[in-house]
Formats: sequence, C-alpha cells, structure tokens
Amino acid sequence: MNIEHARTFLAVADTGSFVSAAERLHVTQSTVSARIHALEDLLGRRLFTRNKAGAVLTNDGEHFLVHAGQMVRALEQAQREIGLPNRFSARISIGARVGLWDDLLAPWVAECGANHPGISFRAEIGFEPDLMQGIVDGRLDIAAMYTPQRRPNLELRPLLTERLIMVTTDPDGAMLPEDYIHVDWGQEFANQFSAGYPGFPGPVLSVNIGWLGLQYLFRRGGCGYFPARIVDACIARGILRQVPDAPVFDLPAWLLLREDRNRDVIDPMIKRLGARYGRDRAETADRPRGGI
Repeated sequence: MNIEHARTFLAVADTGSFVSAAERLHVTQSTVSARIHALEDLLGRRLFTRNKAGAVLTNDGEHFLVHAGQMVRALEQAQREIGLPNRFSARISIGARVGLWDDLLAPWVAECGANHPGISFRAEIGFEPDLMQGIVDGRLDIAAMYTPQRRPNLELRPLLTERLIMVTTDPDGAMLPEDYIHVDWGQEFANQFSAGYPGFPGPVLSVNIGWLGLQYLFRRGGCGYFPARIVDACIARGILRQVPDAPVFDLPAWLLLREDRNRDVIDPMIKRLGARYGRDRAETADRPRGGI
C-alpha cells in the first residue's frame, strides 16, 4: 500500500472534504480522488460517501481509520529512529505558529535540548491545517496553534491567552482606517474583529504572519493588531503606540498532544513550558524586553 494513500485518507477524514484535503496536502483535488479510488480498489470497500456537503466516512471507512493512523505513525516512528545518530535515543517533533515560536517556544526548546542531550528535536513553522494534519498522522508530537480542532486520540491543553492590542506608528496614537494592516490571527480573531469594527473598510495590506505585518509597519507606517508580549518593548521605547480606546481582543493559544505520546519524555517538557512562561511573564512585567 502506498503510504501517501493512507495520508490522503486521513486528510479527507479529518477535513470532511476532498477539496480541503487537497489544500492541506498541497496537491490537486483530482490527485486526492485518484488516491482514494486506488485505496478503495485495493481494499475492495467504499471508504467515503460523497455528497454536496463533502465526504463522510462509511462504516468500512471508520474501521480503516484506526489502521490508517497506525500505519502512518509507524512509518513516521521508523523514519525517526532509523535516521537518528547513535547518540540520540528519540526525536521529538514540534510544530507551531510563527508568532508562538517568537520569545516563547524557541527558548523552551533550547532549554529542553540542554536538559535532554540524548534527544533530537525537530521544530517547524506552520498554520492550523498543516499543524492539525501533522499531529493527526503522527508527524508531529506537539503542536501549538490558535484555533485547533478537537479530534479523537488528541489531548488539548491551554497554552496562553494572547492579548491582541491595536498599535500604531502615528505620533498622536491615532488609528486611521486607511492605514490599517490586517494580520490573519485565525477565525476566532476575525470574528472578534468583525464584531468590534462592523462595516470596517478593506485593509491596506493583509498578511498571514504577524512578523510581515510588523516589517511593513516599521517601513511604511500604519496600525494593526499584534500580541502585547511581542510589541510591548517597542511601545516602551516609543517606536509604537497603543491606540487608546481601541478594543482589546483575547486570543487563546493551545497545545495539542497525541494520547499515545512518550509521556515519560514529553510531559515533563510540557510542565517546564508552563513554568517557563510563568517565569517569563514575571520577568517582563518589571522591564522592557530587548526586541521583537
């Protein structure tokens, strides 16, 4: 069996759509259809019921779901172990939004590496669809994101709540709609923004990564919503100003963990992350940070 067929099956099962699965896997819809058709021919069973709403697992598909996940995870585990140098006993793969790496997960991974010299770490940046796929099929052991989806065999834990504030380069702290830069912080933020700014005109720039929005802000000026933990140093130095009376939005960030994870290794790391975040908050409350 082609392992990509199993991966594609898991993507369709998770998204409920051939179109969404194709977008997640970065292939065409016809490729997804061909892979699922080949898999159904091999198994001699219909795995999905297709309709206008998407694709729903049949009873046979539900039964195969467990086996497909086991096959993909077994291959991922084998690739990790076979490719590891002798001095490492295991590899931990972590994926997260770029904004969550900045000043939060990156120092934590460095600390984990220092405390666990016998473990190899893999870190990657992604968005919710890719991160969800990675944690579902076993490519990732830990995923951090803003808008996760609950799935069987995955454990969801709160990481932190971002405080998104409107900042501007305007000396008077004004928020000019024609200079607004919109960062896609996920659907939850989009809903809050629409409720807070009904009828708001289109932004001068839309970006999917906060770092890009900040670079534009520094070079061309404007305003936009960013996590306070990322921009507070710039506010303290007078580079940016918080727009007075602008709504402040709360955006929860979450950790997703596989239930079949190596708990002896991973759980102490997660506990250390909570301790580090609490320590960092206490330290940065008393002094401005050095940069973004």
